[in-house]
Amino acid sequence: MPTTNKKIRNIVIAIILLCLALFVWRYLSLSSRLRVAEQAVGAQRVNEKVLSFSRLFVTNILRNEQAINFDQRLELENAVRDIKDPEIYKAWQEFTNAKEQSAVQLSFYNLFSLLLDKISP
Repeated sequence: MPTTNKKIRNIVIAIILLCLALFVWRYLSLSSRLRVAEQAVGAQRVNEKVLSFSRLFVTNILRNEQAINFDQRLELENAVRDIKDPEIYKAWQEFTNAKEQSAVQLSFYNLFSLLLDKISP
């Protein structure tokens, strides 16, 4: 009789360990999927912010026939800061600080190219 109790105990322990191993495997699998989904959502948010800033940029700078006003500049500045990308912000600063026409054109091209490159597929 004592060996039967040991066998039953060992079977119960084996079943518990198997269930625990399956639970851990499922947890790790789901947490991996969650990380991938969070990265995708993060990339989508950045894409939305870059597109939003790009629209403002085109509307307020390229399509605008007159000088940009304070409110437009503030809106653009806030939008570019909201992207939270140091490379884009640096290109924006170079664009806004450019004085000569050739420097403005080059910095515009660099900024807009960077914006397009930052949008992930």
